[in-house]
Amino acid sequence: MEYDVCIVGAGPAGLSAAIKLKQECQAKEKDLSVCVVEKGSEVGAHILSGNVLEPHALTELLPNWKEDGAPVSTPATEDRFFVLSEKRAFRIPTPKQMHNKGNFVISLSQLCRWLGQKAEEAGVEIYPGFAASEVLYRNGAVRGVATNDMGISKAGAKKGTFQRGMELRARATLFAEGCRGSLSQDVMKEFGLREAVGAEDQTYALGLKEVWEVPAEKHKAGRIWHTVGYPLPTSTYGGSFLYHMDKNQVALGFVVALDYKDPYLNLYQEFQRWKQHPKIRQLLDGGTCLQYGARTLNEGGFQSIPKLTFPGGALLGCSAGFLNVPKIKGTHTAMKSGMLAAQATFSALTASSPHHTSSSRQQPVDLSSYQTAMEESYVWDELRDSRNIRPGFKLGLWGGLAHAALDTYLLRGNAPWTLRHRHPDHEALQPAAKFQPKQYPKPDGRVSFDMAASLYRSGTNHEHDQPSHLRLLNKGVPTAVNLPIYAGPESRYCPAGVYEYAADATGALKLQIHAQNCLHCKACSIKDPTQNIKWTVPEGGGGPNYTMM
Repeated sequence: MEYDVCIVGAGPAGLSAAIKLKQECQAKEKDLSVCVVEKGSEVGAHILSGNVLEPHALTELLPNWKEDGAPVSTPATEDRFFVLSEKRAFRIPTPKQMHNKGNFVISLSQLCRWLGQKAEEAGVEIYPGFAASEVLYRNGAVRGVATNDMGISKAGAKKGTFQRGMELRARATLFAEGCRGSLSQDVMKEFGLREAVGAEDQTYALGLKEVWEVPAEKHKAGRIWHTVGYPLPTSTYGGSFLYHMDKNQVALGFVVALDYKDPYLNLYQEFQRWKQHPKIRQLLDGGTCLQYGARTLNEGGFQSIPKLTFPGGALLGCSAGFLNVPKIKGTHTAMKSGMLAAQATFSALTASSPHHTSSSRQQPVDLSSYQTAMEESYVWDELRDSRNIRPGFKLGLWGGLAHAALDTYLLRGNAPWTLRHRHPDHEALQPAAKFQPKQYPKPDGRVSFDMAASLYRSGTNHEHDQPSHLRLLNKGVPTAVNLPIYAGPESRYCPAGVYEYAADATGALKLQIHAQNCLHCKACSIKDPTQNIKWTVPEGGGGPNYTMM
């Protein structure tokens, strides 16, 4: 199948690009074919975010979003910031970047469903349940993507349901897969996009999230809380959020930076501990947990942005790393990147091929004007001004807070220096011999839960009889390196119980991979100390099924 533009990923960046392309076509009386491929079973199924939305990018894209029924209806009414000790909560001034006047508490998965409808109304073809598994290269340029074959057994044989994957050839291919997208990683490596601009390695965090329905007397629509401190050690960057949505629902989440050192740290269990803090538990008691999920997020900021374009395409949104960490926001930056990429793509395609001749379609499209537009946008200004805050927490919690205040209020983001991340996250993990194993309390079934209960709430599902999409580059490494040196950290950084060391027939511990549990968070490909795990896409339609995340 051939298109003018193929967009990989139906998140806020990809859908904004698709809508903007069609708006440009209508305004200038041109016709470009645009498709979006999405590995989730439906648009929004794999979307997970806080989310407090800055609405100006949405307003720029669709000025009548309120009248058109966008699921953006809960204005922020209160900002509070707390430092937690084991038993107490100390309120401190809310950092300037985290003020939310004029913003809205939303479900990003629901907003993306609505954006998907708007895109289809504009003439965009959206293909949910199709996982793009391969980048198509020709003559040094990207020429589209291919989806994976479906109906292959674990043994590699074709089943009765076998269906050959499709090649989606395009003049321009826009990668909007979100954080740590597998094809985006491939493209960055193929064209040396980090090296081209001297970008540092991306750094990441893992966010675990639940949505609760709480008693009406405890709910206040638009209330926003953030916390730092307990239960994490002061040397580990992280924190939490509680956002009161509508319908007595509260979105709550716990975020841990993946440059932590202790291999015994269990991220899922730390989330459960945090919910037991008196300040948090008093809200949740008497409530019902409705949904659970997890996803990695970019934390590298300005220092880690790669070159955005390459022959035949571009990187958008979190595929490039446009999350503003101090704001804890990335939706508006992702949408803006999608709109600017769309404008650059439209200009390039209509200028190079006004009559869509056969020869002109063979030339790789040059989207370098997108890079320029991003560098001149408010996204670039935001990320540049906040570039030193996240790496400042290498000083620990208290040093990081002090440095953030200095950078924000005195230097105002104009420090004559730029702090570095220095190493990728997996290199931060230290041998288990330097730490003590942790004993975590059993779940109470009311506020804290076991993994099986949480996975059920995520709706995650994969066809069991298919090749594992989680591949070990060297099958001997887990038992030769990860288990004896790092005490098997895979079983603790994964928020879905995918990795388990179990005894074989001889009593020796071997790594078992329960790929059917996977939430597509990508933490394993980031934190594995030897980078031995390769995350690839499973059959399209597999994975979580988020409806309110």
